[in-house]
Amino acid sequence: MEADQYIAGCIILAAAPCTAMVFVWSYLTDGDPAYTLVQVSVNDLIMLVLFAPIVRFLVSGASSLDVPFRVLLYAVAIFIVVPLAVGTILRQWFIRRHGPGWFEQTLLPRFAPVSMTALLATLVLIFGFQADNITGKYLHVLLIAVPILIQVYFNSSLAYGLMRLLRVPHSVAAPGALIGASNFFELAVATAIALFGPGSGAALATVVGVLIEVPVMLSVCSVCNRTRHWFVAAQPAS
Repeated sequence: MEADQYIAGCIILAAAPCTAMVFVWSYLTDGDPAYTLVQVSVNDLIMLVLFAPIVRFLVSGASSLDVPFRVLLYAVAIFIVVPLAVGTILRQWFIRRHGPGWFEQTLLPRFAPVSMTALLATLVLIFGFQADNITGKYLHVLLIAVPILIQVYFNSSLAYGLMRLLRVPHSVAAPGALIGASNFFELAVATAIALFGPGSGAALATVVGVLIEVPVMLSVCSVCNRTRHWFVAAQPAS
């Protein structure tokens, strides 16, 4: 039963492709902001439609656990639909009142420290609630980390290698490799807790993903930066 919980957590984590953190990884590798935005938008659209059925199908098929489809729909609505709708409405309202220049050059920079503080607070809360599990089941944590590490390095290497073969600019190749290796861990943790409870093995597996994601993704960024010379230079806009 515990093994089924760990499998479910890894599936939930892998089924939630990254959104916000990709902007950080892309910035660290001098990635193309427009291309990164398109990737994130596509990920959001994919999760709106496919996150719930993918998790339901894979978890039910790989384990003996029951996955209520309604709970998955609630998770998608709360963590994707509502923030996306609110952000779109507020952006349009601010631009109409103050213009796009004020929105991009004045308002957004003010929110940068707020968003970083909120992210750090989220991480602290996640690790705080799972502290007993992490410290009491350290061998399980190490075993869970193995498939997550394989997934991160395999996905990023595959995308990066294909983009080198296709001779795309490094500013596209780097974020293209990074987005396939990162995960929307807030959605994954919340979904695992909603489905199986905060003390479940599924919740622990998603938290392990959070625990190793930052250092692992920084290592991928480092490789991308050191191999910049493998790629053709971006052509300047005429």
